Amino acid sequence: MANVTLERSGEIATLCIDRPRAMNALDAETLLELRAHVQVLTREPARVVLVRSAGDRVFVAGADIAAMSKMTPEEARTFAQLGHEAFDALEALPSLQVAVVQGAALGGGCELLLACDLAIASEKARFGQPETNLGLLPGFGGCSRLVRRIGVGPARDLIYTGRLVGAQDALGWGLVHRVVSHDDLAAEASTWARELAARPPLAVRRAKAAMAAAEVSDARTAARVEIEGFAGVFSSDDTREGLSAFLEKRSPTFRGV
Repeated sequence: MANVTLERSGEIATLCIDRPRAMNALDAETLLELRAHVQVLTREPARVVLVRSAGDRVFVAGADIAAMSKMTPEEARTFAQLGHEAFDALEALPSLQVAVVQGAALGGGCELLLACDLAIASEKARFGQPETNLGLLPGFGGCSRLVRRIGVGPARDLIYTGRLVGAQDALGWGLVHRVVSHDDLAAEASTWARELAARPPLAVRRAKAAMAAAEVSDARTAARVEIEGFAGVFSSDDTREGLSAFLEKRSPTFRGV
């Protein structure tokens, strides 16, 4: 049985971590499957990718502790590299990735969320990087991505103490972007995905690339990426449609060309 599934409905794809008996923990097999599905989405992009998990209480409990308990340092290095490869590829997709968090997003689960552009969470969700409680540290990009998402101060708090925070704290820090009632999570996530999929995809992709450059590049490089992106969309039908629709006081129709 697959640990990760990929489904597609029009311009919306859904990646689902499906190991509910293991609290959707991330072992090497699961990461390999995730990376393979992301490679498919790289070749055949969707406009929006929902990142979900099976079950009602846990998003992803973290990396597989039973597997890690037997690792040598070299095996641990290989495992961390695999996590980085899978999450880096997810983050680099031209689509918008939306984490749908119904419960605990801990350790590798929080790192999976951080590899997504946006996140919507149940009011019951909990978040944290509790690796230091086990004598570990985040190994799938949590140290770097958490600092970029919520700032160095809150990131130090979560990582050094290993404590968990609720959905409202996560919302206040910008770790997630929307918090909804638990019962409404699936419907709200689907509605948001449709709204995002209706956005002009070429402009969104260029904006995503410009913001990614701003996170990792110097100011001049980031500015060049933004300028080229701004200029580049002027060759698209979508930009002409958006500008014309504004002037004609009508709703635009974006086709991705």
